[in-house]
Amino acid sequence: MTTFAFVHGGGGSAFDWHLLEAELRGRGHDTVAVDLPMSDPQAGLWDYADTVVQAIDERRPLVVVAHSWGGFVGPLVCMRARAAALVLVNAMIPKPGETPDDWWEHSGRSSSGIDDDYELYLHDVPRELARQVLAHDGALAEKVSMDRVGREPWPLSAWPDVPTRYLLCREDRLFTPEFVRRHVKERLGITPDEMPGSHMVMLSRPGELADYLVQVSAAE
Repeated sequence: MTTFAFVHGGGGSAFDWHLLEAELRGRGHDTVAVDLPMSDPQAGLWDYADTVVQAIDERRPLVVVAHSWGGFVGPLVCMRARAAALVLVNAMIPKPGETPDDWWEHSGRSSSGIDDDYELYLHDVPRELARQVLAHDGALAEKVSMDRVGREPWPLSAWPDVPTRYLLCREDRLFTPEFVRRHVKERLGITPDEMPGSHMVMLSRPGELADYLVQVSAAE
């Protein structure tokens, strides 16, 4: 049995993972998903990581799964915990000293030009489920204060020594496939794995994503 620890994106929550957690538990695995301390204006990147680490406790073997903005946090979790693997799902890839706020310009990611949250993040998610997620995460977003953490330089001097996989979703409209393939090559020197799905693939294709994660855990 593997424990999968999930790190949600900026503006997201642990609720984003609930369908994927059910799929993995149905396959005999354990899961950990917590809300990052985005409402705490004093919380920094290590505080975000430690929130996840404390929830993991001593459960092993461990695979850390980081989504979107959570790419700044997932590697830090791996530094605090003995992770067998790190999986980045449609995630930002930081480099040493880079702030989350600066990543957008430094990475060369172009604006999508899409203003509607459903069309940008959830276009292949059933409408009623998308409505629930947007309402849940939107209520939390009203209390979000990420100014400090957004300006905090990523604290590692190098990528952690942990096997790392990147999963690209080919219908992602926030981080397009063309951008992601280049970004992953430049920052990690690897070729991403690919599957269908939107930015919020954990909600649109939880079964397929669970299958992928189980395969990753078996390989490490």
